[in-house]
Amino acid sequence: MSELMMNLDGQEVSFQRDETVLEVAKRHGTFVPTLCWDERLDPFGSCRLCVVEVEGRRMPASSCTLKAAEGMVVRTGSEKLRKMQSTLVEMVLSENPDDECPRCRDLGSCEVHDLASEFKVGRDRFLGATSNASKDDSNPFLLRDYDRCISCYRCVRICDEVEADHAITMTGRGWNKGIATAFDGLLMGSECTLCGQCIYTCPTGALADKKMVGQGAVPGEIEVTRSVCPYCGTGCSINLHSRDGKMIGVTPVLDGPVNEGALCVKGQFGFDFVNSEDRLTMPLIRKEGELTPVSWDEALDYTSARFKSIRADHGPKAFYAIASGRAPGEGAYMLQKFTRAVMNSNQVDNCSRG
Repeated sequence: MSELMMNLDGQEVSFQRDETVLEVAKRHGTFVPTLCWDERLDPFGSCRLCVVEVEGRRMPASSCTLKAAEGMVVRTGSEKLRKMQSTLVEMVLSENPDDECPRCRDLGSCEVHDLASEFKVGRDRFLGATSNASKDDSNPFLLRDYDRCISCYRCVRICDEVEADHAITMTGRGWNKGIATAFDGLLMGSECTLCGQCIYTCPTGALADKKMVGQGAVPGEIEVTRSVCPYCGTGCSINLHSRDGKMIGVTPVLDGPVNEGALCVKGQFGFDFVNSEDRLTMPLIRKEGELTPVSWDEALDYTSARFKSIRADHGPKAFYAIASGRAPGEGAYMLQKFTRAVMNSNQVDNCSRG
């Protein structure tokens, strides 16, 4: 089968069948601004920032909904397009408050303010009426500041299309449009599972992690470390955000091979224990009725001696091992090998069974 080709900004580029012009442009490293687009969602075409010029068409077309075609000639960066896109960003900014954006401060620059910097525009030219008044919500995890909402509806769509929870929906028209739960109730009384997906698709500070807001500092002070969530054996990829040696929050890894940006409520918000003063920092052995800190060498020697004495005094059947569902396959293999070869017991199981 011959390779499909199109012309993108004067260069012949290949594309795959059913690929959109936006997908082709992004794959080839071409800048096309977006706000309503998320690669995990169906194309929506509402923000119109991704418009491109297509030879043979009178009007610019939305690249996120336009399928690439053999021989198509597309221009993405003309002066006319940049002026249109710049104006659209200005109009979006005009509905956002002029105070500090919590998303930019604590998690890195949000998409709206990234585009404002890219196009070098502000919010003053189109200042006027605003919509999406803030909504107080007593849930412990999600900050909902709809004064910053730009009505891209990515939060609603990811809740529907990816999570299939259908917990939030679009409501109202004109200046009264916004996001709400069924019967305009609170999140804790809705179908919301508090997975946090709406936070990390939101391109503004309208949605944020309550635990992380207010803990940020000067940009660059927050360290991000990629890791794996320990709560179960699924192996979801996460980013650990820390500052001054203290963990301040978790964000999902969008290119994680297992979770692809999705996390459960525990993986998203369940890491308060990391900073707990009750966490053990060294081994403890009970001496004269009191738990006493000891070195790792002493702790391991003590454990080895106890295993040997249990096997000698009570026989191999006194030893029973249960592997953790959070452990990798190598860990489970080592546990069963230790149980059978060292303790001479066949009594080994896994907590995930049954």
